[in-house]
Amino acid sequence: MSTRRRTGSRTNTPPESESTAVDMKLEVVILPVSDVERAKGFYVEQLGWRLDADFPINDGYRIVQVTPPGSACSVIFGKGLTEQEAGTLHGLQLTVTDILKAKEELTSSGVEVVGPFRDETGAFHHAGDTHRVPGVHPERASYGTFAAFKDLDGNEWFLQEITERAPGR
Repeated sequence: MSTRRRTGSRTNTPPESESTAVDMKLEVVILPVSDVERAKGFYVEQLGWRLDADFPINDGYRIVQVTPPGSACSVIFGKGLTEQEAGTLHGLQLTVTDILKAKEELTSSGVEVVGPFRDETGAFHHAGDTHRVPGVHPERASYGTFAAFKDLDGNEWFLQEITERAPGR
């Protein structure tokens, strides 16, 4: 049985007598796509994401890794990587410091962007679009404004504007 105690709403802090937990950093998200070349064109050529690797291992196994500008987490797609159907990943999130500029960059690259919007609750955002309020957060508060776009398969990405991080983040 663990002797860790829960503090705050999101973190587990070990007592001083225990060692700290091993860092676990999100490095890669696997993206289900139907056509590897088409996806590579969208993410690398259209969006301008960095191409980190393209390993055509054999006919049924290929790994393509791309990274959004400024991100420590990459995206991998290809063949033989996931059993998830193409276009079924929803809720991927990119953090931006200026949502209007990010939308402008994406639309100038030919990407259809929905938003900006905020959720009627003022919290994160609901699934779907029924609880969306058009426009940026009235005070332009960090974490309060979103936009969304989809890749060519329908995988859904969100942009969230964060200009000042919450303490400890």
